Amino acid sequence: MDPISNKKKFEDLTANLRDLAYSYIQKYSPTKQQTKTYLLKKYLKKFQGTKTKKEITEIINNVVLNLEKNNFLNDRLYSDSKARMFFRRGYSLNKIGHSLKSKGIGQENIKLSLEKIKNEKKEPDFLSAMKICKKRRIGPMRPESNRELFYKKDMGILARSGFSYDISKKILSMTQKEFTQLLKLT
Repeated sequence: MDPISNKKKFEDLTANLRDLAYSYIQKYSPTKQQTKTYLLKKYLKKFQGTKTKKEITEIINNVVLNLEKNNFLNDRLYSDSKARMFFRRGYSLNKIGHSLKSKGIGQENIKLSLEKIKNEKKEPDFLSAMKICKKRRIGPMRPESNRELFYKKDMGILARSGFSYDISKKILSMTQKEFTQLLKLT
């Protein structure tokens, strides 16, 4: 085996993976974990696995660390921006945490992002539940004659959205007038 040609192949592979990572980051703004997964899939598809798994994970980790050091990847900023976006959509804090965890974000970054939301808004889960009710036209947004018929269904929708029983019960017991007044205040 010629060590010089092996070094050249190693440098070529590293450069190719780095270029793939740059294009991926430019297009999607991913997390570290998503970038690692993408690079591994691309390696297996394009380069047909000429290296061992340990070698390729080491190369990918080096590429990702280099990207992180140069501030192309930042999980904390990603976590903050996604948490704010999910909150605006009406996700509960529970659902935001699970969504970020599934993206490969570390537990510390998730906690910091959720704390920022809690510090910015009073009762963020209650506000999110109100957004869901308005968006899905459930609970207080239903006509008064249908509310009792759809109570269980509305409770299920809020539960699947990650809200606690107390918050769901509180929202569903509101009148339409109270609900619209609270919506105007937020």
